Amino acid sequence: MASLLETVVLKAVEDIKRLFDSHDGLLRTKELYAERIFYNDLKRLTEDGLIEKVRYGYYQWLDADNPSEARLINQLFPDGVLNMDTALFYHGYSDRIPSAWHIAVSKESGKTRFRIDYPFVRPYFVEPALLDVGLVSGDIDGNTVRIYDKERTICDCLRYRHKMDREIFNKAIRGYINDSSKNIPRLMDYAGILRVTDTAKNLIGVWL
Repeated sequence: MASLLETVVLKAVEDIKRLFDSHDGLLRTKELYAERIFYNDLKRLTEDGLIEKVRYGYYQWLDADNPSEARLINQLFPDGVLNMDTALFYHGYSDRIPSAWHIAVSKESGKTRFRIDYPFVRPYFVEPALLDVGLVSGDIDGNTVRIYDKERTICDCLRYRHKMDREIFNKAIRGYINDSSKNIPRLMDYAGILRVTDTAKNLIGVWL
């Protein structure tokens, strides 16, 4: 039978979990302090494996039912769109698991929020008017994510081809060309918007 102290502690933990749940599992330190959850409480919760510090001033509740980093990416960067290597892997155009989450954000977005130790992220700062081109919803580990469709992903590869691993780039292009669900008119429409029309014709058109 649990002691009175154990009962009180359990109730306090349950109350804290409900607080995190009401904020989708992520809280800022100042929000925790406002609820009178201070440093020693956070230290104990961290040591007990209930929460973890994900960046300066942010803590997340460790959800055993949804341990995916995708959930945290959604919370930290709700305005971002998964792109490049992350989108290539999602669409099956790369078999390399990305070492970081590749995320497109507005170039007007603050850059300091990407200076985090976990999760590993690689931001791409783009013109605000281009951010929603090719934006679709995807599913990663049961989490709905903002991600670029196949055609936008390939156009981005064309834009950043000189910064990409050559093997990943070549496999992505071949993968798209061999994809029975590719949409060439859409690809060329995006290519015009993203100013890679000539590159798309030269690198993809010759295969069609």
